[in-house]
Amino acid sequence: MKMRLFTALAALALSATSAWAAKDTITLGMVLEPPNLDPTAGAAAAIDEVVYANVFQGLTRFGPDGSVRPDLATSWDVSEDGTVYTFNLQMGVTFQDGSSFDAKDVKFSLDRARSDDSVNAQKQLFAGIESVDVVDPLTVKVTLNAPDGALPFKLAWGDAVMVAPESADQNATHPIGTGPFMFKDWAQGDHITLSAYEGYWGTQPKLREATFRFISDPTAAFASMMAGDVDAFPNYPAPETAAQFKSDPRFKLIIGSTEGETILAMNERNAPLNDIRVREAIAHAINRQDLIDGAMFGYGTPIGTHFAPHNPAYVDLTDLSDYDPEKSKALLKEAGVSNLKLRLALPPPSYARRSGEIIQAELAAVGIQTEITNMEWADWLERVFKGHDYDLSIVSHTEPMDIGIYARPDYYFGYHSDKFNAVMAELDKTTDAAKRTELLQEAQRILAQDYANAFLFQLPKIGVANAKIEGLWENAPTQANDLTEVYWDD
Repeated sequence: MKMRLFTALAALALSATSAWAAKDTITLGMVLEPPNLDPTAGAAAAIDEVVYANVFQGLTRFGPDGSVRPDLATSWDVSEDGTVYTFNLQMGVTFQDGSSFDAKDVKFSLDRARSDDSVNAQKQLFAGIESVDVVDPLTVKVTLNAPDGALPFKLAWGDAVMVAPESADQNATHPIGTGPFMFKDWAQGDHITLSAYEGYWGTQPKLREATFRFISDPTAAFASMMAGDVDAFPNYPAPETAAQFKSDPRFKLIIGSTEGETILAMNERNAPLNDIRVREAIAHAINRQDLIDGAMFGYGTPIGTHFAPHNPAYVDLTDLSDYDPEKSKALLKEAGVSNLKLRLALPPPSYARRSGEIIQAELAAVGIQTEITNMEWADWLERVFKGHDYDLSIVSHTEPMDIGIYARPDYYFGYHSDKFNAVMAELDKTTDAAKRTELLQEAQRILAQDYANAFLFQLPKIGVANAKIEGLWENAPTQANDLTEVYWDD
């Protein structure tokens, strides 16, 4: 009898221990699988969604409110002329392979990102850096070729994280950073798992392990949440079922905003899309509210330029490209365009696929036929983003305040404006906040008046989570699933 009682108590204790242990693990759903895990060598948002603030850290970082905060740099000083930033680094920091982090790693990371052979997707962020110098192991000096009040903001991007020369080449498949979580495993097509790094220099996370599961199908995403196979879906891909979670006490629905300007990109290298009248005709043929209602089930904010409506510098320019199919027809006639056939390339996210079907019908109504090609993410990056082999495409640009992409000479939609470039050049060297706002608003107007793309809606952040989970971001000031403050509240 005593043996049976002991066995029963042991089993009960084991069960209780297992139940308790489960509360320091989490499984998150993700729509897209990242093509690699190196944020300094890839443009896909899914990379940062796994590793930003978790595995990798920068000198600065974005907080959940969008503010720029110290990270591996405790503070920084700026010279009077605004061209020299001196960063003071955290003490006792190590990479997850045990090697130390110091000013030499900062120099390596920034020099690597801005080098002639850099493959960094946001190389432009580092274009203003003239030199990076090690002052001592905990101090690094960054000298700019012109004043740049936005440098701490630029260094908060995932593309600006710190890497080590010993491990940088392997970060695509086995990332090694300085963050609170370290890479554990990657089952291609299924999941990536991170585990807490015991040697982390800062406050240890409350989670012991985090698994990111890749579930692209909206129906499967709903089923996985309802079955408890996934604890949270920070970017839930099925807005049509989101309301069901709101009325279920087992879950919480987290509605916020993102930096994701959703656009119908137009490849201006290809005729007749190089004709502003054709681009304007396409913009007027699209009913934004149809997209928000039909593709996003009522979630989303109409936009008329490439800028987030929640930003204080935003200008509402939607009236310049309001829904007016008769004007579209007149513009096409004026441009001498008839029987136009265009290729519409759609990446996997449901917002793109659903919006594409609606836009196809609306363009057909004004005489523009489109052939839809549904692409996997890697194919889209290779053929559209890198190869420029497309006419139209739908994608959300989720990088923070990324209006500067329109000044890039070889960017995938091929837009060029000397006037816009001049405004952005002036912005780069302006530190006065009021003047920066004026320049940002002028840049927005230029893009809207040039019909650089068809601007559709700001992507909402629709999150679904177990009701006991705390600490997930409501808004998305950058592409991230920051787990540093996430815990289970029993």
